[in-house]
Amino acid sequence: MPVVSKLPNDARRLLALDVGDRRIGIAVSDPTGLLATPIEVYVRRGKVADMEHLCRMADEYGAQGFVVGLPVNMNGSEGPQAAKTRDFAGTLGAEGQTVLLWDERLSTVEAERRMAEVGRKKRRGAVARSDAEAAAVILETYLDALRMRVPQ
Repeated sequence: MPVVSKLPNDARRLLALDVGDRRIGIAVSDPTGLLATPIEVYVRRGKVADMEHLCRMADEYGAQGFVVGLPVNMNGSEGPQAAKTRDFAGTLGAEGQTVLLWDERLSTVEAERRMAEVGRKKRRGAVARSDAEAAAVILETYLDALRMRVPQ
């Protein structure tokens, strides 16, 4: 499956990814497509291992697609990390997964703000946990946008 510009309207269970060079934050939506929950931070082990892990997670959660955060600059341009993310999404699509790229501007900032609110920011591992929280923010913004476009 290629990278798509829109996921099917009935795609309710989704995985979101905040892709970095060393880690991938992962979040999942509930079956109703209303809530996003951070589930793990995966430490990257190479392209093949990364794809196997993500495909296994899609099967485990019954996900109908991936929402991959695209790191866009504040002025809307794309830099080197966006190119890496597009390549990653293309590889995941080549594995037979449905993949949607989604603007992730300020998702990490929002994730860190949320973590600070619950008092976890200064604890050990907070940086890694923020990757999963950022994935949840990415998924929430996608689900919110989808609800605003689709008449209920």
